[in-house]
Amino acid sequence: MQNNKSKSSVVQRHIIAALFLPLFIAYIYYLPPVPYFIALLMIAGVTALWEFYAMYRVPARLSVPGVISGGGLLYVACIYPLFILEGIFLSFFILMVIRLYAEKSPSGSMTEIGPLAAGLFYVVIFVSFQWLLRSEEYGREYIFMLYTCVWLADGGAFYIGTYMGKHKLYPAISPNKTWEGAYGSLIGGAIGAVVIRTVFDMPLSLAAAAAIGVVMGVTALVGDLVESMFKRDAGVKDSGVFIPGHGGMLDKLDGMLAAGPVLYIIVRYT
Repeated sequence: MQNNKSKSSVVQRHIIAALFLPLFIAYIYYLPPVPYFIALLMIAGVTALWEFYAMYRVPARLSVPGVISGGGLLYVACIYPLFILEGIFLSFFILMVIRLYAEKSPSGSMTEIGPLAAGLFYVVIFVSFQWLLRSEEYGREYIFMLYTCVWLADGGAFYIGTYMGKHKLYPAISPNKTWEGAYGSLIGGAIGAVVIRTVFDMPLSLAAAAAIGVVMGVTALVGDLVESMFKRDAGVKDSGVFIPGHGGMLDKLDGMLAAGPVLYIIVRYT
């Protein structure tokens, strides 16, 4: 029964992906980044931040202003990147003041403020690097490289891990992940980078593209493990149910949260 349920979940994931993916590609490829890609990042980032706060059971009196502050911070990071430090300060300062006056007792303040601050950095700041990749300085091919590498890395890890996995990678954090699946993540990332390099005729050699893809595979895997760490700490299986069969928005962004900043650093400094 459990095996049939798992197979049904996998089929559901494939159907949703097949329906959603062409629309997603067309949205990014044909629509201008302002305001459409920023709107996409805002929706994804705010939803993931809400799930993160809900996962850690942050009370509504703090999670609601936290999500509002996070949305504002993400907007500032995209539209006014020179003011990102001021945005971080104001967001965090406002949340501390709200906690100061929302509760008369200091007891538990760090327990509540800790997830608020972590969410702002882990979700909002990490997501904002996708805007830097999509900006006119680099172009849409790099955002497609990010997404394709992470998706194929996830797929390689899942399928190779499922059918060939024998050696556990990190059972305390993610019991189902294996070393074989990790190698699949590297292979998938390399294939994704080479495909996008070829489709967009990017000024990269095949070897350079494959190397970038391997790095994306590694960072996507690490990003997945980091989110698994948070979920195990919070005692939940999925961050939410935003996408049927796929878990929450944070579950879909986990690899990209780590891989996006790394790809930006590679592109900018190499």
